[in-house]
Amino acid sequence: MEVAAYRGQTHFEREVVEKLAAAAARSVPGVDELGGDVARFFNSVLDKIGLDKVGDATRGVTASVDGLDVEITVVLVIAAGKVVSEVTAAVRTAVIAAVENYGLHVSNVDVKVDDIRLHPE
Repeated sequence: MEVAAYRGQTHFEREVVEKLAAAAARSVPGVDELGGDVARFFNSVLDKIGLDKVGDATRGVTASVDGLDVEITVVLVIAAGKVVSEVTAAVRTAVIAAVENYGLHVSNVDVKVDDIRLHPE
């Protein structure tokens, strides 16, 4: 008798992968914020009109999903005084671990440092 687990396929939506990756990236010390200038601007506008949670779950992360293979790009703001190579390596490690924990294979994680936070807001 065939096991039910093998009678179909599992598909992951891009947004699910982006949420997992964003949460993992935010957990890394030295990551001040996620997203490029435009995303952060729109987030500040949404905050001011009371929609502060809209788009936060995936902001700064884009993913391409092909079956169980995933490619991810993380755009972040790094805290001043941190070693960029250490923070980006930690982000890459955290994102890969978080996403692969769900049975996916991460083939690539690009990390783009969009800005550096010199002073807390």
